[in-house]
Amino acid sequence: MTREVSDVAERIFPGIEEHPDIVALRASSERATTTVAAQIMEGLALLAGLYLAASAWIMGFHTTLPTLSVTNLIAGLAYAFLMGGGFGSAYERTHAMCWAAAGIGVWTVIAPFVVSGARASHPASVIISNTVIGGLAVAFAAGTGLLALRVKRRS
Repeated sequence: MTREVSDVAERIFPGIEEHPDIVALRASSERATTTVAAQIMEGLALLAGLYLAASAWIMGFHTTLPTLSVTNLIAGLAYAFLMGGGFGSAYERTHAMCWAAAGIGVWTVIAPFVVSGARASHPASVIISNTVIGGLAVAFAAGTGLLALRVKRRS
């Protein structure tokens, strides 16, 4: 008897993945991913995250500022994961996480002063590198989120 009730319930009430709102959200997300602007934005965001992760070795401050090097490595990998790598197959989650990625960009700008202390001995290249890549990270994350909002308003 229990098996019959379960079979009837499955036929009457489909799974959550078939809910009309979920289907519409996925369709909207797929429309957003097909735009050239969204693909370019995500590609640039992924590159920005990878640069941030490797910036200590590219700019040469990995030995003089090891704490900042580790911070940039972790922040860069997290940013690349949020914006391009980890949630790329589920586009609606990518746009939900872009605001967290913008926070990583803000952190990148202030990290040289917070992590390593506000010393005058920071090379200007370290501060410029973190400021530029942090600003770009915020811009790419905000742009990705705004593209998603624009697509949602059209549908």
